[in-house]
Amino acid sequence: MKNITPELAKILIIFSLLLASCKSETTRKTYNDLPEIMERGKLIALTSYSPLSYFIYHGEPMGYEYELLQMLGADLDLDIEIKLAHDLEEMINMLENGEGDLIAYGLTITSDRKDKLAFTVPMNVTRQVLVQRKPSNWRQMKLHEIEAGLIRNPFDLAGDSVYVRKGTAYINRMKNLSGEIGDSIIIIEAPGELTTEDLINYVSNDSIKLTVADENIAQIQSAYYQNLDIATPLSLPQQTAWATRPSSPLLLDTINAWLTEAQNHADYYVIYNKYYKNRQAFRSRYASEFNPSTGGSISPYDEWIKEGAEKLGWDWRLLAALIYRESQFDPRAQSWAGATGLMQLMPRTAHEFGASNPYDPQQNILAGVEFLLWLENYWSEHIEDPEERRKFVIASYNVGQGHMQDARKLADAFGADPDVWADNVEEFMLKKTNPEYYNLDIVSYGYASGIEPVEYIKTINELYEHYQNFIE
Repeated sequence: MKNITPELAKILIIFSLLLASCKSETTRKTYNDLPEIMERGKLIALTSYSPLSYFIYHGEPMGYEYELLQMLGADLDLDIEIKLAHDLEEMINMLENGEGDLIAYGLTITSDRKDKLAFTVPMNVTRQVLVQRKPSNWRQMKLHEIEAGLIRNPFDLAGDSVYVRKGTAYINRMKNLSGEIGDSIIIIEAPGELTTEDLINYVSNDSIKLTVADENIAQIQSAYYQNLDIATPLSLPQQTAWATRPSSPLLLDTINAWLTEAQNHADYYVIYNKYYKNRQAFRSRYASEFNPSTGGSISPYDEWIKEGAEKLGWDWRLLAALIYRESQFDPRAQSWAGATGLMQLMPRTAHEFGASNPYDPQQNILAGVEFLLWLENYWSEHIEDPEERRKFVIASYNVGQGHMQDARKLADAFGADPDVWADNVEEFMLKKTNPEYYNLDIVSYGYASGIEPVEYIKTINELYEHYQNFIE
């Protein structure tokens, strides 16, 4: 995936020239095309919650679109920011208003949408199918008896109500089908915040009778909802893709070059199969209480995390992100250095802050919180701004307050702000790997692997943002 094709190399050269041009012509109006995106170092992707596209499971962000976006960001050397829209209409509006650069969602390519959107090369081919419930006693019935109770001919939809998600291609298809059969199909547009997966769930639990879904979505959902039938097609095969604004041709060309290259590699299809073909894994995820869409929990330890966060005055989701970063919620985790448990406490720290058994989840969390409180009190004497102070507390949890004070001294000595982390103390923490800096007289604690606390804060904040997307 890291090999740049000749086509992509040409595109990147053009982008570099355009970027230089944009910098020199400051009066020119800028658009969110690739030069501006490369300059800011971040691609903003718009998507919608889906248990297939983007979700949290056991504390970790996952999903088909999510994993592809990480691959794209790595190839373009761009950070990826994900913004959630409530429905497809909002997603398109956000793109048009410049709130995002790319719709990363499986949009059906239609002629109506082509008037507003610039689609990437097709990513998948599917067709729309009718989602209906099998007879209540279907397990005791013979196949022909089950078939007799199901809709197989679109003419049999006449007079029936079909629920479809607002803003989807399903609506136009059902309208066209109604005309094709020469009779009325009652099309009920469900609120956009309800996903296609939500409507499938409603059919399964008998809240509604019928809905429509893309076949690949319906197939994986039926692995969990085994009382559903999805065998009645309602459309010819259709292509799905991501989309950009028509005014972002350079971004579109770049994504197309990347997709074309990616589709020649097994990794691309491994990701698709992981989410759309692995039925057993889907059942496990969907049934889990640690899937926020179904259970609303991040981890088995949420109660103690919330209790600890209240003592700290933190958002509990931030503390959960720190704990996931430390141990992936494994209470038996142990580092090479001897740190143990959920919050990876060193033996001395665990003992000092009250954890007689650091493998006990409650003891470990409460001792870790007491240590964070100690760091909070320590830094309150040095950093006035509470938001900045929290960054110093988190970084100190990783690298120690001594190394942080060294970085502050270096920042002050070289004209940076010693009370601000980003682009100031952060930069001098990175320099603590360089003997030119860590051997200076003002440095008390010598060498430090500065990249560790820098990445530590970054990854915790990124995970915290994901938790904010899903967890109230």
